[in-house]
Amino acid sequence: MRSAFPKPSAVPTLALALCLVFLLPGPARALEKASLVLQWLPQAQFAGYFVALDKGFYAEEGIDLTIRPGGPDILASEQLEDGRADFATLFLTTGLERHESLPLVNIAQIVQHSALMLIARTSSGIKTFHDLDGRKVGLWANEFQIQPRALFRRENIHVTVVPQTSSLDLFMRGGVAACSGMWYNEYHTLLTYGLDETDLQPLFFTDAGLNFPEDGIYCLDKTARERPEVCAGLVRATLKGWRWAFEHKDEALDIVLRHMEAARVPAGRAHQRWMLERMEDVTMPEGVPMGVLRREDYERVVRALTETRFVDHPPSYEDFYKGEAQ
Repeated sequence: MRSAFPKPSAVPTLALALCLVFLLPGPARALEKASLVLQWLPQAQFAGYFVALDKGFYAEEGIDLTIRPGGPDILASEQLEDGRADFATLFLTTGLERHESLPLVNIAQIVQHSALMLIARTSSGIKTFHDLDGRKVGLWANEFQIQPRALFRRENIHVTVVPQTSSLDLFMRGGVAACSGMWYNEYHTLLTYGLDETDLQPLFFTDAGLNFPEDGIYCLDKTARERPEVCAGLVRATLKGWRWAFEHKDEALDIVLRHMEAARVPAGRAHQRWMLERMEDVTMPEGVPMGVLRREDYERVVRALTETRFVDHPPSYEDFYKGEAQ
């Protein structure tokens, strides 16, 4: 009777063949290409995205992501509209205002608390927003004006708007009574110019009842419907990137500074560290789930924008927010 087992001389050959079957890599998983445009130049405001890219978190989710910088002359929402980007970071106010003409949806809310502010000098005598009445105020162009203009309309404050660039020179020279700023950026920049905190009067929009969530991840409704796995993977990787950045700040800063250098954006490590620490404050406030757009926050912003006539026909929460339920 013929043995069912191979001859002794064949055993090594068979074992080698079986090892090759299990040890040799199979076909590489094809990554799906996608692009994300930021609403500003590379800086620690976007650390979580750069960390997720450099650490391979997007690739782990099957996404070959390209991150494109924004800037003063680049509107992220326009890049979504004309198909140059699949995803974009936008303020919630921008997403709602643009939804009137563009079917945008929010798939994750990254910045939960507003960091937007106006900054005056204490020597000007300005202590409240109402003290700006009749004064010159520097405002960034386009979509960044929604929040301050909503406040001016609501409170019947009349200001002369002066276009503000990325430079703070006009404010430093006394050309405007107040300038626009972010707590994590321009406020600290003024301190690096040699001013002291006692020299500055910050006017936070949160103190005026306009605590609007800011940076979120947006895409067209069509993208959310046709590429749900990519949307979900992008959000998971991004949140993982932010958590990692906050837990490993020094290495995260190294990553951010490399991206800033590649984009030829001037950078100082101390300023970027301040920015990253403030981003942690507004991204992970106590009691707010990371990445979630809460219904109460959404409805508060909708009320403010409809009352000030920036939005006429706001979408329902369910139609606008396609991320993880709160």
